[in-house]
Amino acid sequence: MFDGLREAGRDETIRSVVELAQDLVRRPSRGGIDDYGPVLGFLEEWLSARAVPHRRLYDGEGALVGLLAEVAGGRPGPWWTLDACVDTAPYGDLARWSFPPACGEVRDGWLLGRGAADSKLAAAMYCHLAAGLAAGPRDFAGGLAVLLDVDEHTGGFGGARAYLADPHAVRPAGVIIGYPGMDEVVVGGRGLWRATLTVYAPSGHSGSSRTVTSAIIRAARLVGLLDAADLPGADGASGFPLGPKLTVTAFHGGRGFSVTPDRVDINVDTRNTPHFDAHAAETLVRKAAAEVDAELPGPVPTSLSKVASWPPFRLEADEQPAAALLSAARQAGLDVRAKTAGPSNIGNLLAGQGIPATAGFGVPYEGLHGIDERASLAELADVYAIHQQAVDELLGRPFESP
Repeated sequence: MFDGLREAGRDETIRSVVELAQDLVRRPSRGGIDDYGPVLGFLEEWLSARAVPHRRLYDGEGALVGLLAEVAGGRPGPWWTLDACVDTAPYGDLARWSFPPACGEVRDGWLLGRGAADSKLAAAMYCHLAAGLAAGPRDFAGGLAVLLDVDEHTGGFGGARAYLADPHAVRPAGVIIGYPGMDEVVVGGRGLWRATLTVYAPSGHSGSSRTVTSAIIRAARLVGLLDAADLPGADGASGFPLGPKLTVTAFHGGRGFSVTPDRVDINVDTRNTPHFDAHAAETLVRKAAAEVDAELPGPVPTSLSKVASWPPFRLEADEQPAAALLSAARQAGLDVRAKTAGPSNIGNLLAGQGIPATAGFGVPYEGLHGIDERASLAELADVYAIHQQAVDELLGRPFESP
């Protein structure tokens, strides 16, 4: 009878998680496009109805960029954070979707709609974990924070930045980020260094008898040098499994046909590793710019404006919070591997603050950031129980399945 009650309680919890995720998908929150008020307001109401302590987070300009739920334990100890963004990627070509992007329907065991996979299902799951803690005895150490942030898909990470800057928030000992995917837990990632280079030249008429080296020619030479740059490979001695990467991602200059432009702006994105860091990336790019200035002189030297810099990060499998999540998954009989990712993620932002983070271990998915985004619900009960076990371990609390 007891096992039957536990199973019934688990099923009810999972049903409630799905219903909350459906409600979130039905509130469009595309990064930089939609108003975040409706989706965050709905979450506020949900948390308030369950007496989960929470408050709003604002950026430096006073814009609402997230919610922070906080559940304190009855004993001193470290705090841990679960983070799931509730803004989403844009819809893309609506004509190619086979269902409305904000439908939030469940069909054939899949939750449908933009944000189903990234990351409204995780947000719903983390809200339930916080509500469960808030409703029970405070027989745990430290505390659990749930960050429900927006401005993530814009690349601004306004919610996460507001959390880290909040003087009232307890600094977390580690963060679990609710990205989807059941085969791996991301425990590291390449860092990034981004800059805009501006190449100058005299402007002129394209039909003039006087020949000038235009900004486009100078910029094209610079792009060629950057593209041919010799980067180191992966460094086995450091234990970091990936090598660095440099990509020119934008090239802007000129307009019309009859005028040669006097400037071109080039965006450069580097993905960095412990043995090719931001300083090494900047040195390489500045060297290429100086070579072009010497070979094809312009009226002023090429300028460089740094845009962003995040360090690479990597946890060992036995470091928290990775250890708790991987251990819980393996105890459930799942073959989950620790992965160092090529793309950067919010874990890099946290690493810059000295906060260890993992990303991933969610349900299987399709169409993330693309057409017909959907998240599988067949595995949700296992994913939920594994997260609950990991949280209980981190908080020094006996694990009880929902």
